[in-house]
Amino acid sequence: MRIVLIPIAALGLLGAAAPAAPRQGTIESALAGRVAGKPVDCVDHSRLDGPQVIDDKTLIYRESGRRIWRNDLIGVCPGLKPMDTLIVDVFGTQLCRNDRFRALTPGLSIPGPYCRLGKFTPYDRPAKGK
Repeated sequence: MRIVLIPIAALGLLGAAAPAAPRQGTIESALAGRVAGKPVDCVDHSRLDGPQVIDDKTLIYRESGRRIWRNDLIGVCPGLKPMDTLIVDVFGTQLCRNDRFRALTPGLSIPGPYCRLGKFTPYDRPAKGK
């Protein structure tokens, strides 16, 4: 087992905000203009940036300019906040559904309770001309 510390940082969202655009930092703003694909159980963590904490039950991972992975956690992760550092129990080269992690709040030395990743749903920008 390998434990990976993943710092959470505010990630710039793509595109300019229009007056009717969703509030930055919401799931709607992160996924605006993207199309959901079929959820999968595992993704290759070496190709991911993030995660970005949206709320206590949703994470976003960015894979490339075109793909974003939404992870709806299995249940609510108590105390999970956008600036927390995630301590993830990683087995092998992939992040998978049911993998455990804990959140460490800046300034504290004791992480929160274990939480579990859910399925990963890909969101892609539509191909040009379609």
